[in-house]
Amino acid sequence: MLKITQAEFISSCTKISDKPKRLLPEFAFIGRSNVGKSSLINSLCGNKSLAHTSSTPGKTQCINHFLINDSWYLVDLPGYGFAKAPAKVRASIEQVINEYIHKSKEMVLLFVLLDSRHDIQKNDLDFLINLGENGIPFSIIFTKGDKLSKNGLESQVAKNKKFLMNYWEELPPVFMTSSLTGDGRDELLKYISLTLNSLKK
Repeated sequence: MLKITQAEFISSCTKISDKPKRLLPEFAFIGRSNVGKSSLINSLCGNKSLAHTSSTPGKTQCINHFLINDSWYLVDLPGYGFAKAPAKVRASIEQVINEYIHKSKEMVLLFVLLDSRHDIQKNDLDFLINLGENGIPFSIIFTKGDKLSKNGLESQVAKNKKFLMNYWEELPPVFMTSSLTGDGRDELLKYISLTLNSLKK
């Protein structure tokens, strides 16, 4: 099991040409605004103040690189689908996201975060379909698992997976997490560890 013993903020940028010069495997995290991305990153790294959490959607507007165990980067991407932002800001954030996910050669995997309490939203589906059409490797993380009962969570996630099967023959790995209870954390770290090991081979 992967243990995170070191996690430090390295840089913030809006262009991949300004990414850290030291090239290492990157695991990126993205989701709609307020999906609980920063809380999950902090929970994974065991550091409550690593990624800035905010109740204001759209707070992350840059690509943030965190160096983990001096061997890979955890990348915090801006949220998508923040309707309240001015059109110019939305377009700018979209450009930052697209440039990174389509052009960052070091990105090994993109974790797409979805709120486990809700049905799949149109902007989530559009985003996932775009990834599929462009052959971008991704996994799905259902967040805020503590907000539903165990049965409620399993039922809602099953419903969302069934819905996604209308568009995919096979789904990528799917995780259920809670930043509050730590549920899903070990499974997620184990998956990252297996992926890193397969890269070495």
